[in-house]
Amino acid sequence: MHKRWIGLGAAIVCISLLLGPIVSTERAFASTYPSWSDVLAARKNVAEKQKAIAQLKDIINNLEKKVADANAEAERVGTIYQEAQQAYDEAAYKADQLQAQADEAKASADASRIRAGQFVSELARAGSINVSTSLLSDSTGADNLLSRLGFASIIASQADGIYQAAIRDQNSAQSLTDQATVAKKERDVLRDEAEAAFQVAQTAAIAAQVAFEEQQAHQATLQAQLATLVENRRATEKEYQKGQEENGTAGSDLPPGAISSKGWARPSAGYISSGFGYRVHPIYHVMMFHSGTDLAASCGTPIYAAHGGQVIYAGWNGTLGNYILISHGEGISTGYAHIANGHTFVHVGEQVSTGTHIADIGMTGGATGCHLHFEVRKDGKAQDAVPFMRNMGITLG
Repeated sequence: MHKRWIGLGAAIVCISLLLGPIVSTERAFASTYPSWSDVLAARKNVAEKQKAIAQLKDIINNLEKKVADANAEAERVGTIYQEAQQAYDEAAYKADQLQAQADEAKASADASRIRAGQFVSELARAGSINVSTSLLSDSTGADNLLSRLGFASIIASQADGIYQAAIRDQNSAQSLTDQATVAKKERDVLRDEAEAAFQVAQTAAIAAQVAFEEQQAHQATLQAQLATLVENRRATEKEYQKGQEENGTAGSDLPPGAISSKGWARPSAGYISSGFGYRVHPIYHVMMFHSGTDLAASCGTPIYAAHGGQVIYAGWNGTLGNYILISHGEGISTGYAHIANGHTFVHVGEQVSTGTHIADIGMTGGATGCHLHFEVRKDGKAQDAVPFMRNMGITLG
């Protein structure tokens, strides 16, 4: 197993710790998070107030640390996942190419065997002539006999070359078939490794999301409670909620992507800046396999779910940056990469409809400009998104 997998077991342990509850060293409050009555009660005693202030700060700091740690771990294992997926994609592509070459070589070898057989058959017919009988029985047969013997001589001189060509074609076909078999075995190993890395990265992404949601759910209240104690103000939960309602802003839903008659949507605006397959990487300047189709558009451009399904990954994915993977059933999934920081609007396990605004375009990870890296996968293997989406009534680019 590749050395990049060392530490994945430790990662799972680390993630489980990140998912655990926040525990303070001291408790002036009855539960993990203080109630407003706890805060107001602490105001009555200077010592209790100072203790409550320290513990509120401790809870806030722990929340921030939990989010930071979870994000760091999600980024670390997300990078491993992306590397594993890239290795699998390249191996699968190589195996397909070798198999196609092997099939073509086999067809050529079969044709060579047929040609060699025809020459051998003709030579056998020419070699079966009884020279004496032909000359005695037919005074005019000498010319025909000489002609056939001359033809036999030509066949004999060419037969060996044709036979050798047939052997070479057969050996070439067998060699390519063997290479394809080895490539498929390597592909299958890498697929298993990619699936294992995905599971760990998915768990880490969930942990990061849980930590962030926990922080978002409590941070504002904790800060308000802390201000109440530090500024020695008398504030109640009712007043706090009223302030939240007055200051809050409701989110607005953007219109969905255009949906075809086959129920699929264009994932974003933009033109195709890079297609599927091998290319010279714009950053690393080496030949690398490109598993998606890049749609260039300005940062902040909405990204829509190409089809309805379940979000099975939402987090960091190495050089792909912030990444979403949606499973649509029947082995089909779509991926969306380079999402802007803070602009992922879905979470793992969420069901989304076709055309749902799931994120905004950014340039996170390895990107030279704002664009969406859009992927289509069948049973985990990358497909060319352009013809696939065309069959679904969507033209990319």
